[in-house]
Amino acid sequence: MKWLVLLGLVAFSECIVKIPLRRVKTMRKTLSGKNMLNDVLREHAYRLPQISFRGSNLTIHPLRNTRDILYVGNITIGTPPQEFQVIFDTGSSDLWVPSDYCNSSACSTHVRFRHLQSSTFRPTNKTFRIIYGAGTIKGVVAYDTVRIGELVSTDQPFGLSVAEYGFQSRRYDGILGLNYPKQSWSRTIPIFDKLKNEGAISEPVFAFYLSKDEQEGSVVMFGGVDHRYYKGELNWVPLVKADDWTIHVDRITMKREVIASSDGCAAMVDTGASHIQGPGRLVDKVQKLIGAKPRGSKHYVSCSAVSTLPSIIFTINGINYPVPGRAYILKDSRGRCYTAFKEKRVRTSTESWVLGDVFLRLYFSVFDRGNDRIGLAPAM
Repeated sequence: MKWLVLLGLVAFSECIVKIPLRRVKTMRKTLSGKNMLNDVLREHAYRLPQISFRGSNLTIHPLRNTRDILYVGNITIGTPPQEFQVIFDTGSSDLWVPSDYCNSSACSTHVRFRHLQSSTFRPTNKTFRIIYGAGTIKGVVAYDTVRIGELVSTDQPFGLSVAEYGFQSRRYDGILGLNYPKQSWSRTIPIFDKLKNEGAISEPVFAFYLSKDEQEGSVVMFGGVDHRYYKGELNWVPLVKADDWTIHVDRITMKREVIASSDGCAAMVDTGASHIQGPGRLVDKVQKLIGAKPRGSKHYVSCSAVSTLPSIIFTINGINYPVPGRAYILKDSRGRCYTAFKEKRVRTSTESWVLGDVFLRLYFSVFDRGNDRIGLAPAM
């Protein structure tokens, strides 16, 4: 059912479920060099107290981000509930966590779903494979009760990985996809669609606020928009197609030079991506304009020069969205400064980009399934 544009102006506080996401100082910087990180994570298993506020459906979970880049939230699966840390990912559609059948090294350091301990678990013989930019997983489809804060989806299809390749260094258990059903590799109904179809979500919309500078307070909200998280008005951008969170970008410029084609390009708004990704030749052009020097898999700049770096400007639906140097420069474990621009691994016929967390920290984002559009506004 179509719904009013007023969602951008009114906080549906009685209908919104918020899962706060918190960026914290990475332990990897202090522990990985001593080969202590995995031991610490196993010894201090993460458990959350649930906090609810009277008068609303606001649910807050304390979260941990060991990479200081990714934003993860907690969900539970099964009866009694088993807890997992997942990325809420608009770049994919499937929900999966490791299975206790998984023997890959990537599974050994993460929480695995114990299906025999869940009274509501229902198995199937259906298998699937998902290819991400970071790696590949193989698994089987199962059904069980999944909870996102106070949202509950019973008999929810989800994936149990039995083999994982390329995910050894990840600091999260699984992924919860929020893209359209057509993007599902397992060909099952995504959890957002199931909750929407069952009336558990009042409006077919969700939104992200990603905090800056390692501050707390990041949230993903379902069922409406809380206007306290952004400034000004939401600018709505129609999707290129009504089956994917990809929008048209008019142009991309830096130092008054056009980076992208003057005819425009496509960009996926991807909460599961840490960086800004683009075609290799265009990303190389950006690195040269910045003066970044390649070293290994990254491009570095002098940290003292960050304040003088030019902004990269994405013009979307006639509105400029600048990303200044301080936003696209990150620091590695040794305190050296590198750029957040990366070549897009998956090649397409068009000049396709990915607007990841570097962009989304600056701009509050609303994903409107009811009207097939994305809303953007400067984040608070």
